[in-house]
Amino acid sequence: MPNPTKDLHTVDDTSFPYIVEQNATIRLVHSNGLVRCNVYRPKGVDRVPVLVTYGPYGKDIHYKDFHPKSFSEVNPNHKSAHSAWETPDPAFWTGHGYAVVRADEVGTGQSPGTLDTMSRMTSEAFCEVVEWASEQAWSSGKVGLLGISYYAGSQWRVAARKPKGLAAIVPWEGMSDYYRDRCRHGGISSNSFIKFWWNRQVVTNQYGRPGRSASSWGPDTIEGDLPEEELVANRNDQTIDNQAHRFRDEEYYSSKEYDMGDIEVPLLSVGNWGGILLHLRGNIEGYIHAGSQHKFLRMIVGRHDLPFYYDEEVSVQKSFLDAFLKGEDKDGWTSGQMPPVSLVLRKGNLGFNNPQKEKEFPRRDETEWPIARTQYTKLYLTPDLKLQDKAGVTNRHKLSYKALGTLENPQCLQFTTESFDRETEITGHITAHLNVSVTPDAGGPTPSDIDVFVTLRHLDAEGSEIFYTGTAGDPVPLTKGWLRVSMRAVNTAHPKHREWLPHRDYTSADVLPVIQGEMYAIDVEVWPTNVIVGVGGKLVFEISSGDTQGSGIFGHNDPVDRSREKFQGVNHLHFGPGIESFITLPIIPSKSE
Repeated sequence: MPNPTKDLHTVDDTSFPYIVEQNATIRLVHSNGLVRCNVYRPKGVDRVPVLVTYGPYGKDIHYKDFHPKSFSEVNPNHKSAHSAWETPDPAFWTGHGYAVVRADEVGTGQSPGTLDTMSRMTSEAFCEVVEWASEQAWSSGKVGLLGISYYAGSQWRVAARKPKGLAAIVPWEGMSDYYRDRCRHGGISSNSFIKFWWNRQVVTNQYGRPGRSASSWGPDTIEGDLPEEELVANRNDQTIDNQAHRFRDEEYYSSKEYDMGDIEVPLLSVGNWGGILLHLRGNIEGYIHAGSQHKFLRMIVGRHDLPFYYDEEVSVQKSFLDAFLKGEDKDGWTSGQMPPVSLVLRKGNLGFNNPQKEKEFPRRDETEWPIARTQYTKLYLTPDLKLQDKAGVTNRHKLSYKALGTLENPQCLQFTTESFDRETEITGHITAHLNVSVTPDAGGPTPSDIDVFVTLRHLDAEGSEIFYTGTAGDPVPLTKGWLRVSMRAVNTAHPKHREWLPHRDYTSADVLPVIQGEMYAIDVEVWPTNVIVGVGGKLVFEISSGDTQGSGIFGHNDPVDRSREKFQGVNHLHFGPGIESFITLPIIPSKSE
């Protein structure tokens, strides 16, 4: 094995308008090993605040190589010789008085060790990187965290550890709950994205992996390649781990838990209404539960890669960071003048994956989340596939659909409202109360579980569905939700339980039986959303047994997790006296009402 002790640090203070330090070494104190990082800092300034990113995508892989199409569309003001995927551009930020530290996570790039993304070890090492950045001679002692996706989700855990020097965080589209937001939606494995992500973006940059330079995936490991058997031994494969572990009380998941209330630094959480399968829930829950005195929630739309670099969004980032890292607060972040919640409102059919049109959506400030004037309103499902504001089914009925539906062969029921007779805003958290059961196919296995997938769709006055921009630029509906019926237990005594968001512990002790022919009342958490339904518009509530349109790369199709032995059969939705199925919508009256 190469000896990872050689000093690889180089300094270039002539080639660029800023100083570039390559492979500065951070020796970890609380865990074995070291982290190597690049430092980009302005010239002619002694001490500046620092923006830090720590992740597996390669500090030396240029954005144009990591995702050429995305880079071609990025705001030119944030393109430079050192641009990297999902991270702040060094040329821009050094030009505005910040240093940028971009670190290779342990086990990736030029940082030796075990590759174990999103682990406790990762958070502890990140904590040491933050403290190192605060102690350097060129640092003002104040560190901010700014980045997208992975570089956002990791911020919550590090901030909860309260590292020395951390002064503010901006998790931009960053899940905060590893189990619920990312790995197991409603207890169902979200395997497709994890497989895609791991194989394309992570293991390809493992420390010691040969051929990186040849494939334009950053430089080869300076200390030399490692044999395949050593590479395998030096990584914890998320595709394997997430299939093998199902419950939050298993060490794999429990080791990643933390108390959001321990986050005390100023927080700007930026969520995307279109991120309905990965980050959206985490940004909102992180905002709600963080213990920060100064915390702000900003909602955006669009793809996950581009808005971070829009001039107007960078202006917000810079204003927030200037206030807490430089003491230059021109917009009132510290004085209470800045509204804590800023919402973009999805009104009208502007198409999807159209950045210029999406900028036409109006924006509105609020003083809290959820919005205090929310009117939680029930719409009842009926056997004739309607959504209506009154209950009252007098006879027993059930509607049926095949289990184990797929994106290619969806099996679902769709319930539609009458046309809205007035413009109606829906903003906030949705729940679905359903009564379900399962029976076997003739000659098939006896099913012992049910997976419930739900989707809320929006139709215009002509009956055409209105799509919104998903994470990868794909067309998505308003929102989705999931529940494995064996994990239906709700902990109403938990401090995080709310009527508009049922709390589940998802532990091995929570597993409940599912017996064929038995009816079960379940409450499904549906991810938060926003829409303004126009006059003549309709909503469609869809119940399915697998992924349907809008799931994209975030599929739930693991044949082990969703085995035919457990799930094959016919699923049923029940109606009758005292058997009501309904969704609860967060209706927002205008401030003048």
